[in-house]
Amino acid sequence: MEQAEQTPPHSPRELAGPGFPTQSDRLANHQEDDVDLEALVNDMNASLESLYSACSMQSETVPLLENGQHARSQPTPSGTRSLQPQVSPRQKVQRSQPVHILAVRRLQEEDQQFRTSSLPAIPNPFPELCGPGSPPVLTPGSLPPSQATAKQDVKVFSEDGTSKVVEILADMTARDLCQLLVYRSHCVDDNSWTLVEHHPHLGLERCLEDHELVVQVESTMASESKFLFRKNYAKYEFFKNPMNFFPEQMVTWCQQSNGSQTQLLQNFLNSSSCPEIQGFLHVKELGRKSWKKLYVCLRRSGLYCSTKGVSKEPRHLQLLADLEDSSVFSLIAGKKQYSAPTDYGFCIKPNRVRNETKELRLLCAEDEQSRTCWMTAFRLLKYGMLLYQNYRIPQQRKALLSPFSTPVRSVSENSLVAMDFSGQTGRVIENPAEAQSAALEEGHAWRKRSTRMNILGSQSPLHPSTLSTVIHRTQHWFHGRISREESHRIIKQQGLVDGLFLLRDSQSNPKAFVLTLCHHQKIKNFQILPCEDDGQMFFSLDDGNTKFSDLIQLVDFYQLNKGVLPCKLKHHCIRVAL
Repeated sequence: MEQAEQTPPHSPRELAGPGFPTQSDRLANHQEDDVDLEALVNDMNASLESLYSACSMQSETVPLLENGQHARSQPTPSGTRSLQPQVSPRQKVQRSQPVHILAVRRLQEEDQQFRTSSLPAIPNPFPELCGPGSPPVLTPGSLPPSQATAKQDVKVFSEDGTSKVVEILADMTARDLCQLLVYRSHCVDDNSWTLVEHHPHLGLERCLEDHELVVQVESTMASESKFLFRKNYAKYEFFKNPMNFFPEQMVTWCQQSNGSQTQLLQNFLNSSSCPEIQGFLHVKELGRKSWKKLYVCLRRSGLYCSTKGVSKEPRHLQLLADLEDSSVFSLIAGKKQYSAPTDYGFCIKPNRVRNETKELRLLCAEDEQSRTCWMTAFRLLKYGMLLYQNYRIPQQRKALLSPFSTPVRSVSENSLVAMDFSGQTGRVIENPAEAQSAALEEGHAWRKRSTRMNILGSQSPLHPSTLSTVIHRTQHWFHGRISREESHRIIKQQGLVDGLFLLRDSQSNPKAFVLTLCHHQKIKNFQILPCEDDGQMFFSLDDGNTKFSDLIQLVDFYQLNKGVLPCKLKHHCIRVAL
């Protein structure tokens, strides 16, 4: 066979040059080109097999042409152009010949293997990714489902009307969203923040449970509904003081109970027990404006009313609402919107209902304690141990972080000690309790000294310095010029727990202030009056018996001492701007 070297592909027009026959010429002279094809194929196979065996014995590879032959010319260095004599097109182009494909593939694999092995060895920086146990390519099963990675925008409103749009995952719970908002709003995370489902067109609202999915709840809300970011100190208060939430006359058990707080909660959390809440409620008839006072009982299977007095026989019980696919809401303005007989209304709303008021089961209790008992029992019977787990998770996190809860002090602060300079010579205060008391006294004395210095520059003792009159306005517990009804509404929204308070300007006396305090689920108001003593202005709650130079001192004192109040100040109502 005649040798040829590998050339780039040419078009048929370029191949047809002087001395080279065109296709028509070859067709005319095809009789002269007849050869024994079978013999030619056998010769080619034999020659390629011998060629492969010879190439495998060589130490250096030689470029292989398309027709399976070797080029005799040595490879030229890169960057230089080999000078070869001009050859005629007839010598350069050969006829297509049958090629043994398997043999050529084996030669190409050997040539590629030799080129790869001749490269310098580079260490693999990630050998664990190339092992058979962990392939570097992600398998479809290793990726999370598409629903978990889906994101959605949720708009959340605060108490002052401001709002913020937050991008959340589809599996984000109400607790996770509250923690995110606390972080972005720079609030104190005391595990009392909650997400409120608010329906202004229906006059309903409820606090989402910490385990509920925000996206799932939003899918059941109408376009007018919205989420509110709010404090709720009473969310898990019934775990701390269950006897205050469940009056003895309203709770019955299917088995004998000792009446202790622990046994009371266990009966609600145990799915095998059968606790029951019973009592009279005002029930609004479906599709009508009238209300009826009926004897109602709440069980795990649902809410029932008796058609015959206080009888609880099965034939006299009628199902009012189911617990499984419903949620309990409190009425915002029941008297105005639904002509409710009392202000203590609540509602059992099916999850499928968006705007229809005909399917709402509206109920009214006689007082706040009864309403709280019904609504708390509904939550316990529906969610059970989930509520207790939601209550325990923050406490468990706090226990894990307790070694790190104290603020880190610098070396210079650790070298400081408390000193007492009341005598002729100073002494080191070694008792920690005494040191803390001395620090509080020093702080109060400093505030009094600064107040006296400012009063000296004022025109009259009845016109105190600007600092003492406005310093309280920077505190979260001061709510400015709000009405008595508005202060009561804020207290109710943020939880009727003992010690919940706020301060506001008095509407009757422009120089006075009012302390609004919750005790035993009742709201009380105490007026803070200005008083003069030795030419100085003070504030007092008890007609001048205990005097304070400003409202911050007053609040600090009653947080440590009950005094004339029914309880200590414990929680303050707060509004944050998102």
